[in-house]
Amino acid sequence: METSYISKKEIGPGEEIQGLDIRDGVFNLLKTDFPGFSKDHYISLIELNKYRRLYLTSLITQERGELAIIDLDVLDAIKNNSILSENIQNEIEAELTLGEKIADKVALFGGSWAFIIVFFSFILIWMMINIWFLTKSFDPFPFILLNLILSCLAAIQAPIIMMSQNRQEQKDRLRGEHDYKINLKAELEIKLLSEKIDHLLVNQNKKLLEIQDVQTDYLEDLMKEIKRKN
Repeated sequence: METSYISKKEIGPGEEIQGLDIRDGVFNLLKTDFPGFSKDHYISLIELNKYRRLYLTSLITQERGELAIIDLDVLDAIKNNSILSENIQNEIEAELTLGEKIADKVALFGGSWAFIIVFFSFILIWMMINIWFLTKSFDPFPFILLNLILSCLAAIQAPIIMMSQNRQEQKDRLRGEHDYKINLKAELEIKLLSEKIDHLLVNQNKKLLEIQDVQTDYLEDLMKEIKRKN
């Protein structure tokens, strides 16, 4: 059983990684923290994955320069193996102020059939009252007071709907950032999985070659024994 050069602890079967099997970039990063580490030393798979993540972080930093906050969130999630695909609806709703909540509800009602039906019903009732039911109407034709009320309603409703649209744009931006984080994390995790598969294939090929060598030695011994008896 091999011992880890980093932790100085014994490594479980199948978890040992030799230095010569590590990619050059990850190996050089290990050398910066542990200058005495060589191709002959061993580390555990968990320790290798840690330095693979650090190596990915350094690659992204070199490619993009200073990392944005959104990229740092993704890299922290990779380091901690945390999940980004949580429901963000509660987060969006928690940031709303009372005025923004009212604006959303007003905009939701103002863009519905219920509002249209109530609106035209109010106009018809107003006109019927002032034409047929009152002998002395308070708003005779051409309904100047009704026009004033409708103008005030339109003047108030327009900025409220714009406030709600601005809120919707913010929600879409948050959802877009959330999708970007998930896609970036998935891409990086796929790279890590690819390296793990490569490592497993290399180890598997080594074991197969070792088995083949043992079988070849065994056959050679058998052939020698047969020749000696003959």
